[in-house]
Amino acid sequence: MRDVIDLHTHSAVSDGTDTPTELVATAAAAGVTVLALTDHDTTAGWDEAAAALRGLGSAGSASGAPGLRLVRGAEFSTVSPDGHGGTVTAHLLGYLFDPADPDIVAEQERVRGSRRERVRAMGERMAAGGLPIDGDALLARLPADSPAGRPHIGQALVDAGVVGSVPQAFEELLRKDGPYYVEKYNTPIAAAIAMIAAAGGVAVFAHPFARRRGPCVDAAVIRDLAATGLHGVEVDHPDHDADDRAALRALAAEEGLLVTGSSDYHGTNKTTPIAAETTATPVLDALVRRATGAEVLAG
Repeated sequence: MRDVIDLHTHSAVSDGTDTPTELVATAAAAGVTVLALTDHDTTAGWDEAAAALRGLGSAGSASGAPGLRLVRGAEFSTVSPDGHGGTVTAHLLGYLFDPADPDIVAEQERVRGSRRERVRAMGERMAAGGLPIDGDALLARLPADSPAGRPHIGQALVDAGVVGSVPQAFEELLRKDGPYYVEKYNTPIAAAIAMIAAAGGVAVFAHPFARRRGPCVDAAVIRDLAATGLHGVEVDHPDHDADDRAALRALAAEEGLLVTGSSDYHGTNKTTPIAAETTATPVLDALVRRATGAEVLAG
């Protein structure tokens, strides 16, 4: 049986709409055989996903269905040189690291705090602009340690009838060049790579050429990061066109980087289905061999 490996998904613990339990069930129903849970700047969904996996494994063994494996990870909010003298926001996928590592725990808490302040500040700007958004009230509905983000504001705009969908909210009101956007703190990407490695994990640059999201890094930046511990690059991603996929694949081959593919699934917050893009089995095997911080869980 062919593996169906999706190494980039989000649950409602960050900005997806499926609970970790629902995410595991969604993956199993879609025929996914290896699922990575990579919520933004948190590992809080790991235990629930693992419990759901164990339950699924019991049901699967009784029915003779193949088991699902879980790769535990997170998507780190970082800032990177852009290769032209400036900086850009960048996302880094960390896999199989020790979630109790004190440096990672402290840094994720710092980023989550900044995320919440950003939501509050954007809510204030929107309220001043006449939009029915209360940042404090929105945050009060989320867990105290939730990595609050723009999708939460987007859903509030949908609920208020301002827009018809979260993607529309991003296009019209939440974009980086819009009047309501507020920056947040991000970890320097080289520091995040080193932190993940020190905690026994492996680091993959997420959707580095997702140009429709805004400015991206130059290829030279990825070359530099490859020399300082980056393990892979997410090539097959819904936000990459054919030309950029080809360029990234060639770059990865030159630099000895692993090539991953992922859906970046967010439930109903995005239209992309789970496993829309996938990773080859030998790539997953190579990632696991390089990690020492956590194990892949089997259902």
